[in-house]
Amino acid sequence: MAAAPEFHLPLAPADLLRDGGPGRYVVREVLLVRELPPALAAFRTAFRARGALAVLQHFDGVYSVLHHFRTVGTAVKEDALELMMHVLSHHSNELPAILSDSGLSHADRAAHLNALKMNCYLLTGLMDAFEMETCKNSCLEADPGRKNRKNHAKTSGSLWEEEREPLLRLLTQLLQLDLRRLWGGLAVEEEFVSLMTGSCYRILENPSIGLQRYRVTRETLTHLLAAALVHCDHMFSATLKITQMLQHFEHVAPVFAQAVSLWAKEYGLKSLVGELLREIGQKCPQDLAREASGVKGYATFISELAEQIPALVLANMSVLLPHLDGESYMMRNAILAAMAEVLVQVLNGDQLEKAARGTRDKFLDTLQAHVCDVHSFVRSRVLQLFTRIVQHKALPLTQFQSVVSLAVGRLKDKSVIVVKNAIQLLAAFLSNNPFSSKLSCADLDKPLEKEMQKLKEMRDRSRPTAAPVVATEEEWEAMLPEIRAAIQQLFQPLQKEEEEVLEVEETVERTVEQITGLLKKLNYKSAARLTQKALCRFQGKEPFIGPGEENEEATILGVLKRLYTGSCPGENSEDPPGDNSSDKIEEVAQEEQAQTELVKQEMLVQYLQDAYNFSVKITEALNLISKMMYENSVSVVQEAIEFFVTVSQFGVPQALLGVRRMLPLIWSKEPGIKEAVLNAYRQLYLSPSEDSERAKAQALVHSLSLIMVDASLGTIQCLEEIISEFMQKDEIKPAVTQLLWERFTEKSPCSSLERRAAVMLLGMMARGKPEIIGSNLDILVTMGLSEKACEDYRLPQEVCNVISKLASNPKPAVEKNSAPFRLPQDHMLFGCLSETVSKGFAQPSSHWIPFMESAVTLIYQLAEGAEEICAHILHECSQQALEKLQEADEQQADAGDSPCRVSDGAGSLPTFLLLHLVSLVGQVALQQVAYLEVSVSAELRRRRILKEEKTKKKPDTSTGKQRAPSTGNEITMEEELGLVGATADEAEAELIRSICETELLDGECGCHQGILAVCLRKAVSLGKNSEFCDSHLRLLFTMMEKSTLPGVRSNLIIAAGDLAIRFPNLVEPWTSHLYARLRDPCPSVRQTAGLVMTHLILKDMVKVKGQVSEMATLLIDQEEEIVGVAQNFFGELANKGNAVYNLLPDIISHLSDPNSGIEEESFHTIMRHLFSYITKDKQTESLVEKLCQRFRTARTERQYRDLSHCLTLLPVSERGLHKLQDNYDCFADKLQDPAVYNCFQTVLARFRRAGVKPEAKALAEELEQKLSASHNRGLDSTETCQDGSQTPMPVPAKHKPIGSSRRQPLSPANTDDDFVTPASRTLRKHKRTQKRPAVFAPNPIMFQVKLAGFSFHKCHISFQVSPGTP
Repeated sequence: MAAAPEFHLPLAPADLLRDGGPGRYVVREVLLVRELPPALAAFRTAFRARGALAVLQHFDGVYSVLHHFRTVGTAVKEDALELMMHVLSHHSNELPAILSDSGLSHADRAAHLNALKMNCYLLTGLMDAFEMETCKNSCLEADPGRKNRKNHAKTSGSLWEEEREPLLRLLTQLLQLDLRRLWGGLAVEEEFVSLMTGSCYRILENPSIGLQRYRVTRETLTHLLAAALVHCDHMFSATLKITQMLQHFEHVAPVFAQAVSLWAKEYGLKSLVGELLREIGQKCPQDLAREASGVKGYATFISELAEQIPALVLANMSVLLPHLDGESYMMRNAILAAMAEVLVQVLNGDQLEKAARGTRDKFLDTLQAHVCDVHSFVRSRVLQLFTRIVQHKALPLTQFQSVVSLAVGRLKDKSVIVVKNAIQLLAAFLSNNPFSSKLSCADLDKPLEKEMQKLKEMRDRSRPTAAPVVATEEEWEAMLPEIRAAIQQLFQPLQKEEEEVLEVEETVERTVEQITGLLKKLNYKSAARLTQKALCRFQGKEPFIGPGEENEEATILGVLKRLYTGSCPGENSEDPPGDNSSDKIEEVAQEEQAQTELVKQEMLVQYLQDAYNFSVKITEALNLISKMMYENSVSVVQEAIEFFVTVSQFGVPQALLGVRRMLPLIWSKEPGIKEAVLNAYRQLYLSPSEDSERAKAQALVHSLSLIMVDASLGTIQCLEEIISEFMQKDEIKPAVTQLLWERFTEKSPCSSLERRAAVMLLGMMARGKPEIIGSNLDILVTMGLSEKACEDYRLPQEVCNVISKLASNPKPAVEKNSAPFRLPQDHMLFGCLSETVSKGFAQPSSHWIPFMESAVTLIYQLAEGAEEICAHILHECSQQALEKLQEADEQQADAGDSPCRVSDGAGSLPTFLLLHLVSLVGQVALQQVAYLEVSVSAELRRRRILKEEKTKKKPDTSTGKQRAPSTGNEITMEEELGLVGATADEAEAELIRSICETELLDGECGCHQGILAVCLRKAVSLGKNSEFCDSHLRLLFTMMEKSTLPGVRSNLIIAAGDLAIRFPNLVEPWTSHLYARLRDPCPSVRQTAGLVMTHLILKDMVKVKGQVSEMATLLIDQEEEIVGVAQNFFGELANKGNAVYNLLPDIISHLSDPNSGIEEESFHTIMRHLFSYITKDKQTESLVEKLCQRFRTARTERQYRDLSHCLTLLPVSERGLHKLQDNYDCFADKLQDPAVYNCFQTVLARFRRAGVKPEAKALAEELEQKLSASHNRGLDSTETCQDGSQTPMPVPAKHKPIGSSRRQPLSPANTDDDFVTPASRTLRKHKRTQKRPAVFAPNPIMFQVKLAGFSFHKCHISFQVSPGTP
């Protein structure tokens, strides 16, 4: 009988169809598709009869299913898979008994081996086919255009999803057997192991394997591969396969990391970790830099593996370190992340050995070095890793200061993500700092000084105890030569006098004292002779016991040394020896205790010093982070806000400044920033730690009251917006409102400041819920405007501001055009206001004027017939002024003054009284005009609309019959075009304007006293009469320029701003004088001018071209507030389309002019800020071309350098590079300047780093060659000129000496020639002048400036004379 053919596992399925030689199995026939079901049925029958060996006769049938897998039906495929699963399962159960049979014949072993190979080949082939089909179907499911995806997926992959895990467990069970006996005791055939594991790797190639629903499948695959590694020597192949898959399939990195971790922990395959890391470490860094996909897989695998088995990664870390110097930033990030995991999980704690501490310090040094990596992603990642290390308290205290310093330094990084992570790291340092819960430098400084003084005292006390021992030994060494010489003289003949003088005392103690005294007196010869005698007399007694030496000289020398140094004390018969030893022990113990205390004190001082240094660094970081709150990056702003919240919890005093500085961000257009501010104040103030509601309310009110102290108007408005948001969301409890009312009504004891803060907080809450004020109006009037109001006018002023919320927040009306909310003229509110204003008129109070302004404003906002109430107030106050004037005249007449002096009534009034009078008249006039233009105009429009609506509803048949059809069509057309309403609006506006310019000024003013008429005209005429304004503008601008008082100049700038809005054509010729104030020597004037010009430019009320560069110079001002004004201006200007882009050429032209007075470094600072607003590609390309063209008109080397520097600030794209190439001739001759050449090199270097296409790289190289050639040609020509050529070199323009980076300030005193009224320019169309004027509302420019001498409330003129004003 011929031997059965041997089955060889093929490399490809088609190999089984070809004859491989004698003794090899070959598929004899591939069945047709219709023949497959009967063949499978026959195989099933044979399997029941013969078992797993039935495959030897029926292999071809199942092979045919694999051959026709794409065309065969689903039922046949599923039947074949189920059959092969049963066959292999049966074979796997039989194999243990077969393998343990020692009498197994060679033929049976070969048959079982062939059957095992065939069964495994068929089953794994079906598994691979089903897996490929499932992947294909999953790709089809992802196609959005495909129909019936759900039904197809349900029918095709249902069995495979269910059977995959049991099949993998079956293969795992098979590999766990000792299959080597089937191969004759040798190793399992490598092709067989690859066949079994190949299905696992193919399943892992499916991108969806990483999903959570396939977790069990991943675990089963892991155990199957582990069985191959343990029982089949699959280590080498697995290493290569895993490395290869990591390079080509990114999604397998986390899967293999988890698998390798499990193999190392549960199966002891730790060597596999080293093999894999060594294989990755041997990859060429240059190759990895070119293959981004492979790098990502390796990087993810390393970082994931380090998280799970950090100790094994630490053991093999050395093979990965070369990649830290490679170009791939992802590999650097992965290795640094592995180091961080090792530091957190392995090298953490104080009980580390010396070698482990050394490794820890090296890893920390490596991480710190990469904080300054060239790639921003690496810098950012390292900061994240340090954050994790700090959070897990794995950073030694010795490294704290250095890492904090690095984090503070990264706050200045150009990359937004680096700055963001640096802020997060500093916040982590704060939250996990080991020093103190309060990190105020002032609080830490005093304890540090105290403990350092204590340490110094302890060191001073410890020195005397140790010093004598050292000093005695040193003294003995110094004395030794003389003592030796004295001893040698003992053996010479002695003189007679010495023998009589030197006598030994009776006792040993007294003899010792005698010898010691002689030594201290430097009488060495006598001491030596006395010692010689004592050795003879006290022989055998301490300390005169010789060591038995024959040399007497050495014996004497030893005794003298013991006596002098105290190493051998004398014998004392009275004191027992035990006492001396106990004293010595006690002395040693005291010394040890003192030394221990000294060490503890040194550690305490070091701890306090570290805490103080940490606090200093945090304070430094606060100053930097506070400036980031207005960056363009939303994420950086959010991190800065959260950082200040964290810092506030640690009691750093500077944190309050940051908390206040974030307040204006409540107006941000970014929802994320606004919500971050709300969350910050929610954490800081709405979450107190107290238990009861009352205590929480008291804590909240106290915290908010502290913010109100010395708060500016802007701060109060921002806080009002935040509190109103909280009120609308019901986050402020009723207990808080109740406490505020108690403080206001003095039911709860509080100071006057707290009472005033309570009123302000109630007003803020009323914005969110107006009923808080509306339901308690009587309480506000009776308590806030009572007789005590005259004691302090600040409280009634705030009461007026609170009540004014009723006008700004009226209750929602039922009808659309309902009447505005007004109170009757006889309401108690207006009576109290009139009385309080009149009573305080004659009192010299500095707070009366602000209160009066609020009161008059409130009257015009809420009162019916407000002009009558104010006329009454004016009458009362003018009567008081006249009475004071008459009293003064009578007193002067009684004193015998001349008639001329008596008649000088104006000089007899007190200054404050005149100040009150003019302020009152000005405020009434201002509010009267605003009332006419706002309230009366709105009421006229409302009534007109109501009348039109009634007319439309009322049928007018008679008129309709008489009306011609054409007329009806015209009216309809006018209504459709909106001409009816527009015409009516213009007529009403013209009516109001004529009243303001004629009747209000020239008619009856309601008061017949001449002084009031004069005051009224002075206060209103300039702002409301165009003729008066035109004739007095020269005087206005003359005072603005020549006044020596900064307050006068500031207020006149504000007045000029109002006039520019009211009469733009009249003010336009004087625009240059407005811009000139931006160079005023006084910072406050420059700041005011910057604010005014910001609003005028943003409202398009003044000309900007040719003069906007004056605003740009404020970006380099020495005052931070002024720089903030300029930054805010350009930030708002950037929101207006292409405004900054359009103005940039003009700004560059003016600032690069040698006569502009702007230093080169300052020019760079300005341009760096302005170019940050250029974000569109088209703008960048256009600017590149414009800047290149500017080189033709540039006259000096400074201008060349400025233009080239501007090019470095632009993110040049491929199109931008083409623009440089096209305009190369414009700047080719300027490249001889090294600064210009370096700027173009910087542009090209940045372009290359952006990762461009090969074509663009070629273009960049070509341009670089041209640049280099022109530069070298220019240098050669320069040398030629210097050697005597007649070609002259361009002479740089002579710059004027500049004292600072800012323009030279204008002098406030100018000649009269500077103030000649400019020639009348061609005005706009007459219709523009006759057009409806701008509404003279109380706040056309939203800020308030008050300085000594004048006060302009909301940018409207209200002259106030203060005491002492000339």
